[in-house]
Amino acid sequence: MRERLPEYLKRPIIDTEKTRTVRRILKTNCLNTVCENARCPNKNECYTKNTATFLIMGNVCTRNCRYCNIGCAKPDPLDMDEPMHVAQAVKELGLKYSVITSVTRDDLPDGGAEHFARCIEEIRKLVPDVKIEILTPDFKGEHSALDRIIRAHPDVFNHNIETVKELFKTVRPKAIYNRSLDVLKYIKENSDIITKSGMMIGLGETFEQIEETLTDLKKAGCDILTIGQYIQPSKEHLPVAEYYKPEDYETLKTLAQKIGFKHYQIGPLVRSSYRAAELI
Repeated sequence: MRERLPEYLKRPIIDTEKTRTVRRILKTNCLNTVCENARCPNKNECYTKNTATFLIMGNVCTRNCRYCNIGCAKPDPLDMDEPMHVAQAVKELGLKYSVITSVTRDDLPDGGAEHFARCIEEIRKLVPDVKIEILTPDFKGEHSALDRIIRAHPDVFNHNIETVKELFKTVRPKAIYNRSLDVLKYIKENSDIITKSGMMIGLGETFEQIEETLTDLKKAGCDILTIGQYIQPSKEHLPVAEYYKPEDYETLKTLAQKIGFKHYQIGPLVRSSYRAAELI
Protein backbone atom coordinates (compact mmCIF):
# COMPACT_ATOMS: atom_id res chain seq x y z
CA MET A 1 0.00 0.00 0.00
CA ARG A 2 1.30 3.45 -0.88
CA GLU A 3 2.23 5.67 2.05
CA ARG A 4 -0.04 8.66 2.61
CA LEU A 5 1.30 11.93 1.27
CA PRO A 6 2.31 14.41 4.01
CA GLU A 7 0.08 17.50 4.13
CA TYR A 8 2.91 19.83 3.12
CA LEU A 9 3.20 17.99 -0.20
CA LYS A 10 -0.47 18.39 -1.13
CA ARG A 11 -1.68 21.10 -3.49
CA PRO A 12 -5.31 22.23 -3.99
CA ILE A 13 -7.07 21.80 -7.33
CA ILE A 14 -7.49 25.20 -8.95
CA ASP A 15 -9.87 25.78 -11.84
CA THR A 16 -10.14 29.38 -12.96
CA GLU A 17 -10.69 31.21 -16.21
CA LYS A 18 -6.91 31.60 -16.49
CA THR A 19 -6.16 27.88 -16.09
CA ARG A 20 -8.87 27.09 -18.63
CA THR A 21 -7.35 29.61 -21.05
CA VAL A 22 -3.92 27.96 -20.77
CA ARG A 23 -5.45 24.53 -21.44
CA ARG A 24 -7.36 25.89 -24.43
CA ILE A 25 -4.25 27.44 -26.00
CA LEU A 26 -2.30 24.21 -25.52
CA LYS A 27 -5.11 22.11 -27.00
CA THR A 28 -5.61 24.46 -29.97
CA ASN A 29 -1.91 24.17 -30.80
CA CYS A 30 -1.91 20.37 -30.31
CA LEU A 31 0.79 20.60 -27.63
CA ASN A 32 1.75 18.35 -24.74
CA THR A 33 3.05 19.64 -21.43
CA VAL A 34 5.19 17.94 -18.84
CA CYS A 35 2.78 19.50 -16.34
CA GLU A 36 0.05 17.06 -17.45
CA ASN A 37 2.08 14.05 -18.62
CA ALA A 38 4.39 13.87 -15.60
CA ARG A 39 1.62 14.77 -13.13
CA CYS A 40 3.50 17.79 -11.77
CA PRO A 41 2.11 18.92 -8.39
CA ASN A 42 2.68 22.57 -9.33
CA LYS A 43 0.62 22.44 -12.53
CA ASN A 44 -2.27 24.58 -11.33
CA GLU A 45 0.00 27.21 -9.74
CA CYS A 46 1.86 27.57 -13.03
CA TYR A 47 -1.33 27.66 -15.08
CA THR A 48 -2.71 30.46 -12.92
CA LYS A 49 0.46 32.39 -13.79
CA ASN A 50 -0.27 31.80 -17.48
CA THR A 51 2.68 29.50 -18.02
CA ALA A 52 3.44 25.84 -18.75
CA THR A 53 6.41 23.67 -19.64
CA PHE A 54 6.10 22.40 -23.20
CA LEU A 55 6.77 18.70 -23.79
CA ILE A 56 7.96 18.19 -27.35
CA MET A 57 8.53 15.16 -29.60
CA GLY A 58 5.49 13.25 -28.36
CA ASN A 59 4.28 11.91 -25.04
CA VAL A 60 5.95 8.50 -24.95
CA CYS A 61 9.61 7.87 -24.17
CA THR A 62 12.22 5.42 -25.44
CA ARG A 63 13.57 4.97 -21.93
CA ASN A 64 11.85 3.56 -18.90
CA CYS A 65 13.08 5.53 -15.90
CA ARG A 66 11.42 4.06 -12.84
CA TYR A 67 10.37 7.37 -11.30
CA CYS A 68 8.69 8.95 -14.32
CA ASN A 69 4.98 8.94 -15.17
CA ILE A 70 5.59 9.31 -18.93
CA GLY A 71 5.02 6.01 -20.69
CA CYS A 72 7.70 3.99 -22.50
CA ALA A 73 6.73 2.82 -26.00
CA LYS A 74 7.63 3.12 -29.65
CA PRO A 75 7.19 6.83 -30.41
CA ASP A 76 5.41 8.37 -33.38
CA PRO A 77 7.34 10.25 -36.08
CA LEU A 78 8.17 13.86 -35.22
CA ASP A 79 5.54 16.51 -35.92
CA MET A 80 7.54 18.89 -38.10
CA ASP A 81 5.03 21.68 -37.43
CA GLU A 82 5.48 21.40 -33.67
CA PRO A 83 8.20 24.10 -33.40
CA MET A 84 5.83 26.61 -35.04
CA HIS A 85 2.99 25.53 -32.74
CA VAL A 86 5.21 25.99 -29.68
CA ALA A 87 6.17 29.47 -30.87
CA GLN A 88 2.52 30.35 -31.47
CA ALA A 89 1.56 29.17 -27.97
CA VAL A 90 4.39 31.22 -26.45
CA LYS A 91 3.02 34.27 -28.24
CA GLU A 92 -0.62 33.62 -27.30
CA LEU A 93 0.28 33.03 -23.65
CA GLY A 94 2.28 36.26 -23.61
CA LEU A 95 5.28 34.50 -22.08
CA LYS A 96 8.44 36.41 -21.22
CA TYR A 97 10.16 33.17 -20.22
CA SER A 98 9.44 29.84 -21.89
CA VAL A 99 10.56 26.36 -20.85
CA ILE A 100 10.74 23.45 -23.28
CA THR A 101 11.45 19.84 -22.37
CA SER A 102 11.02 16.55 -24.18
CA VAL A 103 10.71 12.83 -23.92
CA THR A 104 13.94 10.95 -24.66
CA ARG A 105 14.12 9.96 -28.32
CA ASP A 106 16.93 7.42 -28.63
CA ASP A 107 15.31 6.33 -31.91
CA LEU A 108 16.44 9.56 -33.61
CA PRO A 109 20.03 9.86 -34.91
CA ASP A 110 20.55 13.16 -33.07
CA GLY A 111 18.25 12.38 -30.13
CA GLY A 112 16.02 15.27 -31.20
CA ALA A 113 18.62 18.06 -30.96
CA GLU A 114 17.56 19.52 -34.33
CA HIS A 115 13.93 19.61 -33.18
CA PHE A 116 14.91 21.43 -29.98
CA ALA A 117 16.94 23.90 -32.02
CA ARG A 118 14.05 24.54 -34.41
CA CYS A 119 11.73 25.25 -31.46
CA ILE A 120 14.20 27.82 -30.13
CA GLU A 121 14.59 29.42 -33.56
CA GLU A 122 10.85 29.56 -34.28
CA ILE A 123 10.15 31.18 -30.92
CA ARG A 124 12.82 33.79 -31.53
CA LYS A 125 11.30 34.59 -34.95
CA LEU A 126 7.84 35.12 -33.52
CA VAL A 127 8.67 36.49 -30.04
CA PRO A 128 12.22 37.87 -30.23
CA ASP A 129 12.41 39.12 -26.64
CA VAL A 130 11.38 35.93 -24.86
CA LYS A 131 13.94 34.08 -22.71
CA ILE A 132 14.17 30.36 -23.47
CA GLU A 133 15.14 27.51 -21.14
CA ILE A 134 15.40 23.95 -22.43
CA LEU A 135 15.45 20.78 -20.34
CA THR A 136 16.95 18.06 -22.49
CA PRO A 137 17.79 14.35 -22.42
CA ASP A 138 21.45 13.40 -22.65
CA PHE A 139 21.49 12.87 -26.46
CA LYS A 140 23.67 9.83 -25.62
CA GLY A 141 26.45 12.36 -24.99
CA GLU A 142 26.89 13.04 -28.72
CA HIS A 143 28.88 16.24 -29.18
CA SER A 144 27.37 16.92 -32.61
CA ALA A 145 23.90 17.05 -31.01
CA LEU A 146 25.13 19.33 -28.24
CA ASP A 147 26.83 21.55 -30.83
CA ARG A 148 23.47 22.01 -32.57
CA ILE A 149 21.94 23.11 -29.28
CA ILE A 150 24.83 25.52 -28.70
CA ARG A 151 24.31 27.10 -32.13
CA ALA A 152 20.62 27.67 -31.34
CA HIS A 153 21.80 29.25 -28.05
CA PRO A 154 19.00 28.93 -25.49
CA ASP A 155 19.35 31.26 -22.51
CA VAL A 156 19.46 28.29 -20.11
CA PHE A 157 20.44 24.67 -20.77
CA ASN A 158 19.04 22.26 -18.19
CA HIS A 159 19.88 18.58 -17.97
CA ASN A 160 18.82 16.82 -14.79
CA ILE A 161 21.13 14.44 -12.97
CA GLU A 162 17.98 13.25 -11.11
CA THR A 163 19.62 11.05 -8.46
CA VAL A 164 22.89 10.05 -6.84
CA LYS A 165 25.47 7.85 -8.57
CA GLU A 166 24.80 4.84 -6.33
CA LEU A 167 21.10 4.71 -7.34
CA PHE A 168 21.49 5.48 -11.04
CA LYS A 169 21.15 1.92 -12.34
CA THR A 170 17.99 1.39 -10.31
CA VAL A 171 16.35 4.74 -10.99
CA ARG A 172 17.63 5.45 -14.54
CA PRO A 173 18.70 2.08 -15.99
CA LYS A 174 19.36 3.42 -19.51
CA ALA A 175 21.25 6.53 -18.40
CA ILE A 176 24.84 6.98 -17.18
CA TYR A 177 25.78 9.25 -14.26
CA ASN A 178 29.10 10.45 -15.69
CA ARG A 179 27.58 10.98 -19.13
CA SER A 180 25.04 13.38 -17.66
CA LEU A 181 27.84 15.29 -15.95
CA ASP A 182 29.81 15.35 -19.21
CA VAL A 183 26.82 16.85 -21.07
CA LEU A 184 26.66 19.76 -18.63
CA LYS A 185 30.43 20.18 -18.73
CA TYR A 186 30.52 20.23 -22.55
CA ILE A 187 27.87 22.96 -22.76
CA LYS A 188 29.68 25.04 -20.15
CA GLU A 189 33.12 24.66 -21.74
CA ASN A 190 31.92 25.42 -25.27
CA SER A 191 29.44 28.24 -24.77
CA ASP A 192 28.35 31.05 -22.49
CA ILE A 193 24.95 29.42 -21.93
CA ILE A 194 23.75 29.23 -18.31
CA THR A 195 23.63 25.60 -17.16
CA LYS A 196 21.21 24.02 -14.75
CA SER A 197 20.51 20.62 -13.21
CA GLY A 198 18.20 19.10 -10.65
CA MET A 199 17.63 16.04 -8.55
CA MET A 200 14.90 14.24 -6.63
CA ILE A 201 15.38 13.10 -3.08
CA GLY A 202 13.59 10.42 -1.13
CA LEU A 203 14.71 7.41 -3.17
CA GLY A 204 17.05 6.02 -0.51
CA GLU A 205 20.10 8.24 -0.96
CA THR A 206 22.25 9.37 1.98
CA PHE A 207 23.16 12.94 2.84
CA GLU A 208 26.78 12.17 1.98
CA GLN A 209 25.71 10.93 -1.46
CA ILE A 210 23.70 14.10 -2.06
CA GLU A 211 26.75 16.15 -1.10
CA GLU A 212 28.92 14.17 -3.53
CA THR A 213 26.38 14.69 -6.33
CA LEU A 214 26.17 18.45 -5.75
CA THR A 215 29.96 18.64 -5.70
CA ASP A 216 30.12 16.75 -9.01
CA LEU A 217 27.55 19.11 -10.54
CA LYS A 218 29.50 22.15 -9.42
CA LYS A 219 32.73 20.71 -10.85
CA ALA A 220 30.88 20.19 -14.16
CA GLY A 221 30.15 23.92 -14.26
CA CYS A 222 26.49 23.78 -13.27
CA ASP A 223 25.20 27.28 -12.46
CA ILE A 224 21.68 26.61 -11.16
CA LEU A 225 20.45 23.79 -8.91
CA THR A 226 16.98 22.45 -8.10
CA ILE A 227 16.13 19.82 -5.48
CA GLY A 228 12.68 18.48 -4.62
CA GLN A 229 10.91 15.51 -3.06
CA TYR A 230 10.28 12.40 -5.17
CA ILE A 231 6.57 11.55 -5.20
CA GLN A 232 5.57 8.10 -6.47
CA PRO A 233 3.31 8.58 -9.54
CA SER A 234 1.71 5.13 -9.22
CA LYS A 235 2.21 1.78 -7.50
CA GLU A 236 4.09 0.62 -10.61
CA HIS A 237 6.88 3.13 -9.94
CA LEU A 238 9.65 3.14 -7.38
CA PRO A 239 8.34 3.54 -3.83
CA VAL A 240 9.29 6.55 -1.73
CA ALA A 241 12.03 5.58 0.70
CA GLU A 242 11.72 8.77 2.76
CA TYR A 243 9.70 11.95 2.89
CA TYR A 244 12.12 14.72 3.78
CA LYS A 245 10.79 17.20 6.32
CA PRO A 246 10.60 20.93 5.50
CA GLU A 247 13.52 21.65 7.85
CA ASP A 248 15.70 19.18 5.90
CA TYR A 249 15.51 21.48 2.90
CA GLU A 250 17.03 24.30 4.91
CA THR A 251 19.98 22.01 5.61
CA LEU A 252 20.27 21.29 1.89
CA LYS A 253 20.22 25.01 1.10
CA THR A 254 23.14 25.49 3.46
CA LEU A 255 24.94 22.59 1.78
CA ALA A 256 24.36 24.06 -1.70
CA GLN A 257 25.77 27.39 -0.54
CA LYS A 258 28.81 25.67 0.98
CA ILE A 259 29.53 23.88 -2.30
CA GLY A 260 29.31 27.16 -4.18
CA PHE A 261 25.83 27.38 -5.71
CA LYS A 262 24.58 30.96 -5.78
CA HIS A 263 21.31 30.20 -7.57
CA TYR A 264 19.00 27.39 -6.48
CA GLN A 265 15.43 26.34 -5.75
CA ILE A 266 15.29 23.76 -2.96
CA GLY A 267 12.03 22.67 -1.34
CA PRO A 268 9.51 19.82 -1.05
CA LEU A 269 7.58 20.61 -4.24
CA VAL A 270 10.39 22.08 -6.30
CA ARG A 271 10.65 20.67 -9.81
CA SER A 272 13.24 21.47 -12.49
CA SER A 273 11.17 24.13 -14.21
CA TYR A 274 9.37 25.42 -11.12
CA ARG A 275 9.52 29.23 -10.98
CA ALA A 276 12.33 29.01 -13.52
CA ALA A 277 12.13 32.66 -14.52
CA GLU A 278 12.74 33.79 -10.93
CA LEU A 279 16.19 32.18 -10.95
CA ILE A 280 17.20 34.18 -14.03
